[in-house]
Amino acid sequence: MNEPQFTKLTDLAAERLGGKALLCTDDFFAEKENLLKPGRGIFIADKYTDRGKWMDGWESRRKRTPGHDWCIIQLATSGKIHGVDIDTNFFLGNHPPHASIEACTISGVENVDQIDWDKVAWKEILPKSPLGPGSQNLYEVGDRNIYTHLKLHIYPDGGVARLKVYGEVFRDWDAVGETETIDLAAATNGAKSVLCNDMFFSHMDNLIMPGRGVNMGDGWETKRNRTPNNRDWVIVRLAHKGIIDHLLIDTCHFKGNYPDTCMVEGAVIGGDDEESLKNADWKTILPQSKLQADVEHAFKSDSQEAFTHVKLTIFPDGGISRMRLWGRITK
Repeated sequence: MNEPQFTKLTDLAAERLGGKALLCTDDFFAEKENLLKPGRGIFIADKYTDRGKWMDGWESRRKRTPGHDWCIIQLATSGKIHGVDIDTNFFLGNHPPHASIEACTISGVENVDQIDWDKVAWKEILPKSPLGPGSQNLYEVGDRNIYTHLKLHIYPDGGVARLKVYGEVFRDWDAVGETETIDLAAATNGAKSVLCNDMFFSHMDNLIMPGRGVNMGDGWETKRNRTPNNRDWVIVRLAHKGIIDHLLIDTCHFKGNYPDTCMVEGAVIGGDDEESLKNADWKTILPQSKLQADVEHAFKSDSQEAFTHVKLTIFPDGGISRMRLWGRITK
């Protein structure tokens, strides 16, 4: 399947990034929280609950009254939405035939219980659209306003395995001072892993997710490479151009497969195309440094140059759970 370009963007609704399913009309068969979990959802043939067949998604009961079901989602960060994937994986005789999505922006409210959802000004960003059974239903969104919450409508009822909301993280950089310390490599601030030479075991996006890795699969891990003097690398576009003061390279859960050493370099690059990234003028931020198993490694940088992208190189191969790059933005 040739996925659209928007699927390369950040999933703004992902639970692991901080997205939350707040409220729904009905989740009798399967909880609304499943909507935002990683992957596409699984199927276990002989697994049942006291309410019926266990399903890895959000599933409402069969509606016997007028109307339809909906679920309200709080995005992990405010952002501009480019496209959505309403995935009905494994929902075959019980998927909704149609869905639509509305969005809104709510700011300055610390407690969601204080929100009167009936008075929210929702705006439709995806009109009522057909859903196929057991499939990814990918739709582009043309609205480029900044939103914080979504309302997924399904018609009239049924099950959706996952909802992915692809877009750009929005952060008000005017409100961030040039002396303020910020993690320039955090996905929640708008950083993005854009290119790597290998991610055989786990995805490069994991490197910049919040929190520590939950297991060995929650990191960036390359395959075993037998080539003498091999090195693997990943390039991250920083959330904002800035000067990096401190680094943290975390090998959490990587014990027999952590890299021997690593190096971090920076560059100023105008775009994320492969040619520009590979031919950039990379300058050392952290010289090649020894790593240990299952440890948070703290390093200090003496570089006072501002960069837009960083390149983490590991020698010869292996896995890194997280990378944090604390520094100051330059305006």
